[in-house]
Amino acid sequence: MTSRIDKTIARQREKIASGAYYEAHQQLRVIAARYIKAANYDAAADLLAGGAAELLRAGAQQGASASGGDLAIMLVLEVYNKAEWEISSAADDAQTRGRKKRLIELLREFPSEEPTRKRYIQEIIGWSGKFGPLERGDPDLHHAAGSVYAQDNDPYDAEKHLILGTSESAETLAKLEYEWYTSDDPHTAALYVSRAVLPYLLTGNLRSANKALLIFTSRLSTSNPSLGVQEVSSASSDIRVYPALPLLNFIGLLLLAIQRGSADLFRQLTAHYAAQIREIGIWDDALAQIGEQYFSIKIPRQGNPLFDMMGSMFFGGGQDNAGGRRAPQARSPAKKVEAPPSNMELD
Repeated sequence: MTSRIDKTIARQREKIASGAYYEAHQQLRVIAARYIKAANYDAAADLLAGGAAELLRAGAQQGASASGGDLAIMLVLEVYNKAEWEISSAADDAQTRGRKKRLIELLREFPSEEPTRKRYIQEIIGWSGKFGPLERGDPDLHHAAGSVYAQDNDPYDAEKHLILGTSESAETLAKLEYEWYTSDDPHTAALYVSRAVLPYLLTGNLRSANKALLIFTSRLSTSNPSLGVQEVSSASSDIRVYPALPLLNFIGLLLLAIQRGSADLFRQLTAHYAAQIREIGIWDDALAQIGEQYFSIKIPRQGNPLFDMMGSMFFGGGQDNAGGRRAPQARSPAKKVEAPPSNMELD
């Protein structure tokens, strides 16, 4: 069967090389449909993935990449979903790894300007949420999608996937936020790093929040050697203090308060920096939710505060940041999570 599929893809590759994109696309759809009707999903998957990759590599000329995108979407809808292929939570499940790897490799073949890429990403995340252990979608697929958007300098779409990604996502997101920050005023550093740190906290990911802050501030210090910074160390923690960037100090101290599980320290921090926090006007909902999640400080229930916060601060809601950029529109609320134990280690 593999030999037959290879020969079929080779014939279609010749058509694609000659510019017969539509003909190759239609024949691949017809042959794949036969395999799907016979419930031969593995054969259909190999054929659709191979054909889609060839068409996507051909580029946008005469709709080749759009045809490739169509086959890629067909792969998810007609094979992965209909076959009800599940994502195993076992790290050593070779079948799951192979199926995810195919989707990720195909995603990387999409030209950045191809409109069907966004639909493809939606479908692979949707499949992983429906047939995997996490309703919000598989972290590996989120990381792959976020990384693709980051490479395209599309921070809004990158953020919403990297926040739900893997342990590697924090570095990708922190670097993206820092590059975005460099085109804004120097004093806005805290606004940009907060776009990584606060959402990670809201999803219960203290480790990635700390990692993102460390990477961002390391780049900040390296790129600005004249920026004053003080290293403050204690028996249990180290923290960098930036006299010229008070809100950046607040974020670092906030992470320290969460690590220690100290509600009193949290209250002192928010009170001490109240004027600066009020001035930027977009952290209130996030901090209220963090106070409840990590310190059991109840907030009034008026709608869904996490959804409202994510909408207003990170994914839309009309506020402009210090550089005049408008936040993107909200997609979906994150779920409320329990606070991690106060002895959680920092990266």
